[in-house]
Amino acid sequence: MGARIAETGVDKSSRDKPWIIRTYAGHSTAAESNKLYRGNLAKGQTGLSVAFDLPTQTGYDPDHELARGEVGKVGVSIAHLGDMRTLFQDIPLAQMNTSMTINATAPWLLALYLAVAEEQGAPLAALQGTTQNDIIKEYLSRGTYVFPPAPSLRLTKDVILFTTKNVPKWNPMNVCSYHLQEAGATPVQELSYALAIAIAVLDTVRDDPEFDAASFPEVFGRISFFVNAGLRFVTEICKMRAFSELWDEIAQERYGIDDPKKRIFRYGVQVNSLGLTEQQPENNVHRILIEMLAVTLSKRARARAVQLPAWNEALGLPRPWDQQWSMRMQQILAFETDLLEYDDIFDGSHVIEAKVEALKVETRAELERIGGIGGAVAAVETGALKRALVESNARRISAIEAGEQIVVGVNKWQQGEPSPLTAGEGAIFSVSETVEMEAQGRIREWRGRRDARAVEQALDALEQAARSGANIMPPSIEAAKAGVTTGEWGARLRAVFGEYRAPTGVTLETVSSGAAEEAKLLIADLGERLGETPKLVVGKPGLDGHSNGAEQIALRARDVGFDVTYDGIRQTPAEIVAKAKETGAHVVGLSILSGSHVPLVREVRAKMREAGLDHIPVVVGGIISPEDELVLKNMGVRAVYTPKDYAIDQIMVGLAKVVETSLERRDSPSNKPRAEAQVY
Repeated sequence: MGARIAETGVDKSSRDKPWIIRTYAGHSTAAESNKLYRGNLAKGQTGLSVAFDLPTQTGYDPDHELARGEVGKVGVSIAHLGDMRTLFQDIPLAQMNTSMTINATAPWLLALYLAVAEEQGAPLAALQGTTQNDIIKEYLSRGTYVFPPAPSLRLTKDVILFTTKNVPKWNPMNVCSYHLQEAGATPVQELSYALAIAIAVLDTVRDDPEFDAASFPEVFGRISFFVNAGLRFVTEICKMRAFSELWDEIAQERYGIDDPKKRIFRYGVQVNSLGLTEQQPENNVHRILIEMLAVTLSKRARARAVQLPAWNEALGLPRPWDQQWSMRMQQILAFETDLLEYDDIFDGSHVIEAKVEALKVETRAELERIGGIGGAVAAVETGALKRALVESNARRISAIEAGEQIVVGVNKWQQGEPSPLTAGEGAIFSVSETVEMEAQGRIREWRGRRDARAVEQALDALEQAARSGANIMPPSIEAAKAGVTTGEWGARLRAVFGEYRAPTGVTLETVSSGAAEEAKLLIADLGERLGETPKLVVGKPGLDGHSNGAEQIALRARDVGFDVTYDGIRQTPAEIVAKAKETGAHVVGLSILSGSHVPLVREVRAKMREAGLDHIPVVVGGIISPEDELVLKNMGVRAVYTPKDYAIDQIMVGLAKVVETSLERRDSPSNKPRAEAQVY
C-alpha cells in the first residue's frame, strides 16, 4: 500500500463516490417509459430522472381540451395511480433515487409516488429522491405554473413540512436555476435569482404559525438545487464555488444554522441545452462533455447528481442509443479517470479565487436589489425579473448574430461534411399520434372501474384542506389511493386558488439590442404598401411554456416596426384566432417547442378558415423535423423556422416577404371575384 501511495501521491482506497448518474427520460406511456428506465438502469444508470408530459405538469387529464396534441410528447403521461404503478413496475423504490421534474402539481405526483411505494412495501423513511417543486422560476422561464404565487408557495411549504416529518431522506424542494440560464440568465442572475427563490421559500416555511422552529435546520438541510452549466468553462466552475460559499453564508447569517452538514450546498445538474445546435449537431457531443467538466472537476463544488442532454435534442427527442452515449460520458469520467482520487484541484488558484469573489460581490448586490423590491415573489409579480431575463437573452442572441459570440458551425465555420449520425430512417425519435387516443381510452376505462363515491369524498377532503390551510399532502395521498385523476386534482385546486398569468417580460420598457437598418426599411416599405403599420400576432398554442423564442421574436418585431401582439403562453387556438381578428393581423406567428406542432397548427388553421381569416398567412417556429416541415407547408404554413435560424433580423425579413406574397396573391387577377352569371 505504501508503495502505491508513493508512486501516485494518492491513496486509491479513499477514492470519492461518483455522483448519481442520470438521464432525463420519459415519453408517451407509462409502460414505454418503464421499459426505457429498466434498460437505462441495466446500462449502469444509478438514478432516475422522470420527464412528465405537459398535461401532467399542468394538472390536466389526457382527454382535456387543452391537452390536445400534448399527450406523451415531452414526457410521460401520468393520469392516475395505475399509470404511476406501471411507470415503476419492477423498479424497487426503496432502493432507487428518483428525481421528478414537476412543479405546480408536485404535491400530486409525489402523492402518487408515495402511494406506489406503499404498495411495494417500501417504508417512506427509506425513500430517496427529489421533487423539483420550484414554482417561482416557472413564472420566469419554463411556464408550467398553474396557481398564483401565494397559494403556489403554500403548496411548496406543505410538501416541505410533510416530507421533513415523514420522508426524511427526500429533497422536497429543488431550487432550479437551470431554466433561468436557458432563458438567458447571466451567471450573476442565475446565482442571485436562485438564492432569492430559496430565501422566499424558506421564509414562507419559517414564518408559518404552525411551524416547529426546532426542525428548521432539517428543513434547510433538505433544500437542494438544480443548476445549469454552460460553455464558459472557467466561469461555470467559479459560479458553482460561489453558489456553495454564498449558501453557507446565508445559512449562518440569515438563518443561524450551526451544523456544517446542514449548510452543505447540494445540487444536481443538467448541462446547457440552450447552446445545442441543429447545424452540425455532432459538435454538441463536445459541448456536453466540456459543460459536464465544469460541474465535476472542483471537488468542493461537485454535483451530487448529473444528467446530460443528448447530442440531437435540437432536432427532436433522443433515442435510447443517444441517451446511452451521454451516460457513457459520465461513466468514463467517473470510473476511468483519476478525478475522484484527489482533493479539490482548484484550491489555491488565484484566478479561480478572484473570479469567485467577483461573482459573490455582484450576487450580494443583486440580492439586495431584489430584497428592496420585496423579495423574489414581488419581483416576479412586477415583471422586473422576467424583463431582465428577456433583455439578457436579447443581448446573447444579438452577440451571436453579430459574430461577437462564436458558435461553431452556426456563425463560424458553417461549411462541413454531412453528418452520418442524422441520416437514415429513425434517426430522430418521434411519439406516435396514436398515444393520445390510447391515453384517452385508458382514462375513460379507469374512471369506469373506480368507486365514484370514494372519489368524490376524497376530492371534497382535498378541497376542505385547501380552503382551511391544512397540509395538502395527506388528502392528496388518499385521493391517489381512491383513484382520483391528475385533472380532477388540478381542477379542484383551480376552483379554490384560481389560475395565474405571469408577466411576459416584453413591454415598451424592455431594452433590446435593436435591429438592423435593412430590416427596419423593409418593414417601413411594407407599411407604406399596406397603408398602415404591419401587424403581427405571436401565439403560443397548447401547454408549451418555453417562451424564450416567442419573446425574442416579439421584441425584435417591435424594434423593426411591426405592431406586435404577444399575450404569453398557453393560448388556445380559438384565442389566437380571435386575437388575429381583433387586431387585423397581417401575419400570425406560432411558437411550439413541445413537438405538438402538427395537431396544434392544424387546429389553428381550421379555426382561421371558420372565422374567414384563411387569407392571413401563418408561420411556425420550433423544434421541427424536415418531415414535419413538409407536413406543415402542405397545410398552408408559409414559413417554418427552427433552431438553425438564429439570425432574428433575417426572420423579420422573411415575415415581411410572407406578408408581401400574401398581398400579391390577394391582388392577383385570378383572385378577383368574378361577375355573377346572368340568370335567365
